[in-house]
Amino acid sequence: MSHRIVVVTAGLTVPSSTRLLADQLAESVTTQVSARGEEVSVEVIELRELAGELATFMTSGGVPTPTLTRVREQVSGADGLIAVTPVFSASYSGLFKMFFDALDPTSLSGMPVLLGATAGTARHSLVLEHAMRPLFAYLRAVVAPTAVFAATEDFGSSGLAERIARAAAELATSVLAQGDYALEGFGPDLAARPRRTSGTQVDSDVTPFADLLKGHSG
Repeated sequence: MSHRIVVVTAGLTVPSSTRLLADQLAESVTTQVSARGEEVSVEVIELRELAGELATFMTSGGVPTPTLTRVREQVSGADGLIAVTPVFSASYSGLFKMFFDALDPTSLSGMPVLLGATAGTARHSLVLEHAMRPLFAYLRAVVAPTAVFAATEDFGSSGLAERIARAAAELATSVLAQGDYALEGFGPDLAARPRRTSGTQVDSDVTPFADLLKGHSG
């Protein structure tokens, strides 16, 4: 079975540390998936190339251009997503946010996602937790427990390589589980549960909510 990973990178320069981290994450995920006997393909979306398309979308009442429509479908049809942004003003870049604002709100629901960010200093490392993770939780994505931050000094270090390998293994596990498991319910304790193979059934033992409220005046 072949799996498709889409990489979204918001780096603004060529070359960029953001694209470098994205490539390293994608390579590690590919290695992890291949080691488990599965095929995987990787597609990269450079957001700087879509800046004009995104500006048009935002200023035209949310009407996507043909190019943006194609990219939206590319993302929504993926088996997993790697999203990497540079840090600006202690958060993800405006270009990064514009792109995910331009997606259909349900595009990432239940999709395994690996987060990454880059900056010149380690002082910005909390951007992964206070900005990026809440965004993807809102989009109902299944975010890998390990997110990867890389300051300029981190590149080439064994510590970064270890974090990349751990995060890649988590994403690979989630992607490969998609064939056997589906996500049901929402909340912080969201977990993979066996996919239902028949129509939805109502548990006859469930007490109606109105009955639960009887006797309560508060």
